[in-house]
Amino acid sequence: MKITVSFQHLEHTPSLDERIQEKSQKLKKYMEGKIHAKWNCYVEDHQQFAEIELIGPKCSFHASAHSDSLYKSIDLVMGKLEKQLEKKHAKRKNKMHRKSERPVILDYESAWDDYEEEYKDVV
Repeated sequence: MKITVSFQHLEHTPSLDERIQEKSQKLKKYMEGKIHAKWNCYVEDHQQFAEIELIGPKCSFHASAHSDSLYKSIDLVMGKLEKQLEKKHAKRKNKMHRKSERPVILDYESAWDDYEEEYKDVV
């Protein structure tokens, strides 16, 4: 996992860097392969902003948040990003299971005959 961090109008402190590294390592459980996490932290109008762009194989995600504290902003961003990743994971898992549930039609003509019989009285 490659992590890039940039700070604008902020001082880079080891504790901030450690917090970002710690939070980014949690993302490994959701994605496999080469992952690149780009963090951007900045101050604007007395608000602390944190943004992350997560780029992986065949997908990319983006989340941003702001609050009074940069640590809180980082936590909010991680919550948003984890929600996106869990949703993507659930969709992929559900799609795999739905493939086996599709009905198999061996004889197309008899399938249409059944359909016509059911709706013959309606028309």
